[in-house]
Amino acid sequence: MSKKELGFGIIGTGAIAGMHAAAINACENARLVAVCSSTAERARQAADKFGVPSDYQIEEFLKRKDIDIVAICTHSGNHLEPAIAAAAAGKHVLLEKPIEVSLDRADQLIAACERAGVKLGVIFQNRLKPGYLKLKQAVQNGMLGRLLMGTAAINWYRDPSYYSGSDWKGTLKGDGGAALINQGVHTIDLLLDVMGEAQSVFGQVKTVVHAIEGEDLGAALVSFKNGAIGTITGGTALYPGNPERLEVYGEKGNIILEAGKIVVWNVPGSDAGLPDSDVGGSGASDPMAIDFRLHQGQVEDMVLAVIDNREPMVTGKDARRSLELILGIYESSKSNLPVRF
Repeated sequence: MSKKELGFGIIGTGAIAGMHAAAINACENARLVAVCSSTAERARQAADKFGVPSDYQIEEFLKRKDIDIVAICTHSGNHLEPAIAAAAAGKHVLLEKPIEVSLDRADQLIAACERAGVKLGVIFQNRLKPGYLKLKQAVQNGMLGRLLMGTAAINWYRDPSYYSGSDWKGTLKGDGGAALINQGVHTIDLLLDVMGEAQSVFGQVKTVVHAIEGEDLGAALVSFKNGAIGTITGGTALYPGNPERLEVYGEKGNIILEAGKIVVWNVPGSDAGLPDSDVGGSGASDPMAIDFRLHQGQVEDMVLAVIDNREPMVTGKDARRSLELILGIYESSKSNLPVRF
């Protein structure tokens, strides 16, 4: 490999690892060199699937000198330990959302990467959808004026087999919850990215359809530090599942996204050519009904962050904000009181 091409290793070889592998292999400046699974048998299967050397002993895997960046694709509640090990081995870390399932574990993960002097990036690929980029640019340019309200609706559906076929999905230890922290976190991240930090939240979650520990239904009212308000609804019990929506309202107009595409552009004096690409897709009813191209964008960004010695597009601290808000919704639901940040 040239010095402008970095080697990737993937820890965790479940479904999302295939997305990462495709994204890495599509990049001119990145190459998948090895994967690490949880058992010897899974490692053998992964070697056949990904066409690269595979291990099941993370210590041996991390000794590879051709690995510059480790992509962590383990379940949400198992990001911390492999991230600490990777950072200690001097590897940069790119991990799947959410960053972890508790603020304590997220903070330990962030601190470990800072101590080791390695980059930490978190996958929130929907930030790269053309429609969202257009919306964010309009907000940053003041085209909507003062922000008044933002809404995120992730009213999705998952078949019962989605949970029954997994030993971690929908569990508190492995998933941290369910519909909001796993499915809703992407759009909640966008809501915070465009509206700014949350000041408080009042929320309620319920488990009404699926036999899981976490919630399959949730709603919340958010107060933002800039004075705006917002709402969040989400679920995996809402058959058959609708495309996720992000709505942003300002004094001068509003913009609405559906599955990342602009469906409403009420910006007086502006009809700047709207991107109508649906790159990325939506996981409204099928978690794998997305493609790897947006992941590819984040992989490319991570490589350049390492080469140029800058922060990745989404840092650990950025990713912590959506986790904090979702955990605040859970806490509010238990206490029936608002939670302030």
